[in-house]
Amino acid sequence: MRRLLLVSGKGGVGKSAVATSLAMSAARRGARVLLLGMVDPLGLALHLGVDELGPIPRPTSAGVAAAFVDRTHAMDEYLKLQLRVPRYAPTKQLSKALGVLAETAPGVREIITMGKPISEAQTRKWDTIIVDAPPIGQLISYLRAPITVERIVPTGVVQRQARAMRRFLANPERCGLVLVTMPEELPITETVEALHQLSDEPLIDLAEVVANRVLPPLDVPKKVVAGLPPGPMRDAAELHQTLQSQQLYWLDSLGEAVHLPQLFGLLTPGEVAARLTDIWEDL
Repeated sequence: MRRLLLVSGKGGVGKSAVATSLAMSAARRGARVLLLGMVDPLGLALHLGVDELGPIPRPTSAGVAAAFVDRTHAMDEYLKLQLRVPRYAPTKQLSKALGVLAETAPGVREIITMGKPISEAQTRKWDTIIVDAPPIGQLISYLRAPITVERIVPTGVVQRQARAMRRFLANPERCGLVLVTMPEELPITETVEALHQLSDEPLIDLAEVVANRVLPPLDVPKKVVAGLPPGPMRDAAELHQTLQSQQLYWLDSLGEAVHLPQLFGLLTPGEVAARLTDIWEDL
């Protein structure tokens, strides 16, 4: 139970479902949870069963509050909370100037966006904030942003804020990263590369590696499958064994990880999140 948990991985591995299930699992234990989306608000909205998410946290029937990190809104909050601009001061011109800076200066855009979950984590409103973060390659640039800003801004409020953000992200008692992958070549390869990268450059503590959509064992000997009469049953059993063998190969190269099973059937995103939440409870 960390103050801030970033959930990332290669696109398409189910990180939105995993992030939602982690938030729902924490809420079941009585925690006050904020779930934030940083890339696509639709994925989280579907898993939470709501129409849309905006920049203001809203309660959901899943027991968690949820919001989407809108850059314009995050910029306004950054000006007022981080740079201490008076709450009722007009910020249109400042926001416009900062927007130009964010598009031209390295690290500024990322640090403004990352400032939203960090500022929420530093309040007393939530016990934990779980973030559906950008894909891991993009997230690395977000994690590096405070270091970049520290180097280009020699002094002042912005430099101090960047240093504080860097220290917060690197503090294993307060912040952690959950890497989500699938037992296939490309996701596993990218995850292993990210693990090596984070080992060489410890920007954030690795909380967990999650292998999603892992096939359960068939528990039928191959000779029994081979003895089945030709037909759909035998074809399905042989396909399951082949796919499982391939998955085991890639999981072995990944190393230690939490395995979440492949969920069969026509399930809505909300049902997937609920099923994964039940699985977390049993782990």
